[in-house]
Amino acid sequence: MTEAEVVRAMREHLESLFPKSCSSCQRQFATLREYLVTTTHLGSAMPYDAELGDWQPLSPRGTLTYATCPCGNTLALSSAGIPLSQLWRLLNWARQETQKRGMSPQELLNYLRDEICKQALAVSDTGND
Repeated sequence: MTEAEVVRAMREHLESLFPKSCSSCQRQFATLREYLVTTTHLGSAMPYDAELGDWQPLSPRGTLTYATCPCGNTLALSSAGIPLSQLWRLLNWARQETQKRGMSPQELLNYLRDEICKQALAVSDTGND
């Protein structure tokens, strides 16, 4: 896989998680873009399987990224639901890239999260950009 393919696959998965709502204030986030505009990243993304060196997990722990809703509640986006075969391809790419780039899995995931955010924020909610 190329970096562009990884970003596209991850972004498509994240976009499939919407609409999403805050369990505390019931605020609705219709799109990934709206979520990114409205919330604030909370810490680093957490690539649990990769951090444990489990590059082909049969029971994935997954990857989570956290954000704070304007009401103060913590929200999470997860890799849950990515088909296992696709997850393994993504993790294999990540394993190779962490070695090549001299980055930890968490650093690589934060980089990818930033790339996805840039792309998602560059598109208007109407999709005309």
